[in-house]
Amino acid sequence: MDLLEELQTRIVCGDGAMGTMLIEGGVPLERCFEELCVSAPERVSAIHEQYIAAGARVIETNTFGANAVRMERCGFDSRVGEINRAAAQLARQAARSKDVVVAGSVGPLGISADEAAARGIDRAQCFREQITGLLDGGAEWIFFETFMDHEELALALAVKNEIGAAPVVCSFACAPEGRLSSGIPVVEAFGKLRDAGAKILGVNCMNGPHGMVQLLERLPADDLLAAYANAGYPKYHEGRFIYHTAPDYFGQSAREMVAQGARLIGGCCGTGPAHIKAIAEAIAGLQPVRSKTVRMTVEPLAARTATPAGATEESLLERMANGHRVIICELDPPKTLALEKFFTGAQALVKAGCDAITLADNSLAILRVSNLAMAAMLKERFGITPLLHLSCRDRNVLGLQSELLGMAALGMRHVLPLTGDPARVGDHPGAASVYDVNSVELISIIKRLNEGFSHAGKAIKSTTGFVIGCTFNPNARNLDSQVNRLERKVAAGAQYAMTQPVFDLGLIEETKCRTAHLNIPIFMGVWPLLSGRQAEFLHNEVPGIVVPDSVRAEMAGAEGADGRARGVKLAKVITEGALAHFNGVYLITPFLQYETTVELAQFARSL
Repeated sequence: MDLLEELQTRIVCGDGAMGTMLIEGGVPLERCFEELCVSAPERVSAIHEQYIAAGARVIETNTFGANAVRMERCGFDSRVGEINRAAAQLARQAARSKDVVVAGSVGPLGISADEAAARGIDRAQCFREQITGLLDGGAEWIFFETFMDHEELALALAVKNEIGAAPVVCSFACAPEGRLSSGIPVVEAFGKLRDAGAKILGVNCMNGPHGMVQLLERLPADDLLAAYANAGYPKYHEGRFIYHTAPDYFGQSAREMVAQGARLIGGCCGTGPAHIKAIAEAIAGLQPVRSKTVRMTVEPLAARTATPAGATEESLLERMANGHRVIICELDPPKTLALEKFFTGAQALVKAGCDAITLADNSLAILRVSNLAMAAMLKERFGITPLLHLSCRDRNVLGLQSELLGMAALGMRHVLPLTGDPARVGDHPGAASVYDVNSVELISIIKRLNEGFSHAGKAIKSTTGFVIGCTFNPNARNLDSQVNRLERKVAAGAQYAMTQPVFDLGLIEETKCRTAHLNIPIFMGVWPLLSGRQAEFLHNEVPGIVVPDSVRAEMAGAEGADGRARGVKLAKVITEGALAHFNGVYLITPFLQYETTVELAQFARSL
């Protein structure tokens, strides 16, 4: 009987983790596991044979990360076809003369659509190359697993459909709440994939057996469902992840998964042949469940808090929409614990007409006091509205969201996500830069928090109400690429843009012309120069800033009071030009010299 047909009437056992077994066999973590299909095929074959002996009827090739993007990190991107063919051939040899199906494992590329576009990577071609290699090597099914983005999985499935008619398993990794990181319920994503030809739909990884059962409770039993749970949650010990879930517990949980509609059951991270043997024995003779009561996948909007968490601030964009001019003043957190000048400056700026103080996040990768801490003090002590920069450099996705939830709990709404200068250019060049995501992806994450869900799809029991900004650099040599990136940021959820300092009236007019179609407020950056030396420093040493020859000539040799007077005069011209085209402006305070920005804020308010 064809195994796909068999799933209509029986429960089928899949295999377990490949990486876990290789690590237990002594393969170092830094080794490219997929390349072992060529350099050490006996290791991979032995694992396939152990899983078949344990009762697996579907075995997956050792190719989860065997795409050009992931393989490039190990220097094997030119060998994608070879490695996938070899992996499929190894699995076929292990399954020879046995009632076992070989499924070609295909994982996500490991980069976002935005990063792929920025790097010029053709995602469809990456999937095409891998899938072709697997099918050429003899894979009977294609098993798409551990995807978190339904659009990426839909792309991979479309590519596979162009290549051949092999049956497909489409499996997502998502939290027990049943919502994907891309923001939609997994049941909705299943419907799209079913319409595109997926035969088996499933969930794997991220959850242990208990969490997997909870997730399956939210899925209807109409489809052929696959469930591959992790062996619980791991403990990190001496460079290894150790899983402790016992095989007999896994077997008991498999019966619960069957009761929730699962028909193809295997194991993911941390599982081995003993777990698969326990599953095979537990499900023997069980019949598929075809109908059940489905637990609600997501809370209805009415069940969540209608207003954002915390004591909310008035939106600067609402002020602008109501006809008010909005003046934002940047005042960087201090580099030391001498804080009084900062607080004095912030109060002076607000008194001069500033609507919000924006605080950089260790700009230029130079250590400063936490901008969240400074913002909290501004808000609590003085009632000042903060606008926080949030850099992707220093925190992973977990830390970024934790910071954002903290902001929301403190009643802060205004945020400016940015990728951030790499740590190596700052005063701690040995520090690691994280960059789990870039600014566009962070904007998307914040937008989902505004909808009441984390990046993992978990409900946060409220909405955050963030007013999401983004950066735009009109000084760039290739303005087309900057406009294109701004379009991507707006599509991701950005509601306004703040620019690098501008010293050219022509750039203000061009920015207005080139961004008018986006219909978002633009806050042009204005930097009051203090001296000729500062003009040269900004132009020659600070990335993203261009000081035109005419301005540098005007400032040449000017120092002290004369330099400040000339700089303020030029800044007033730029401020007036910006407010002629936009109903807001972004005034940047140079090196805590807030008196200069106070004068500019008063000027902007008087126009």
